[in-house]
Amino acid sequence: MVIFQVLSVVLSLGLEQLIQWRYGAMGIVCLLLITCGVRARNSTCLTAGAVLFVLLMAQA
Repeated sequence: MVIFQVLSVVLSLGLEQLIQWRYGAMGIVCLLLITCGVRARNSTCLTAGAVLFVLLMAQA
């Protein structure tokens, strides 16, 4: 159980660093909105994060 939690944190931090390196601060905001939307089961946050991420991808 502890190993799973440590692995989850390491993977999460690695993903955040990759997103920030590739897409900047706006990528982190999108990832934060998507994560909050999934955890809280809030479709508004999830949709806003997904739309912002698609717009960011279209710009790049």
